[in-house]
Amino acid sequence: MSLRERLTTALKEAMKAREADRTSTLRLINAAIKDRDIAARTEGGADGVTDADIMAILGKMVKQRQESARVYEEGGRLELTEKELAEIKVIEEFLPRQLAGDEIGAAIDAAIAEAGAGSIRDMGRVMAALKAKYTGQMDFGAVGPMVKDRLG
Repeated sequence: MSLRERLTTALKEAMKAREADRTSTLRLINAAIKDRDIAARTEGGADGVTDADIMAILGKMVKQRQESARVYEEGGRLELTEKELAEIKVIEEFLPRQLAGDEIGAAIDAAIAEAGAGSIRDMGRVMAALKAKYTGQMDFGAVGPMVKDRLG
């Protein structure tokens, strides 16, 4: 079952169970996917987005909500923080398991070896290899400096 089908099925089940918050979050996900579908068609691209594209959309949505939750918490708006964190939990159900610290290190080492990287100039190839294999499983914003340290 594709990721898009899993999302549609989850939305239907949430609607039947009358889970308002879950339904709302799943509708937001579907709207983001449809926006990307429309953008791809207007650019003359493919008929729709792939599962990898959907995982990228979900990853971006998680990051947005983490940032919002942090801002709300700093502003003392705990009810809004809780809402953002609840949305993150729903979104993460459809993302692969996040890699732990030592698993990220091993993945970086493998990508460096695979790309034959020897200096900081090869960082782009290493990051591309990581993104190809581990989309949705690691935060590439945090991984970039780790790769840079290993290559530098």
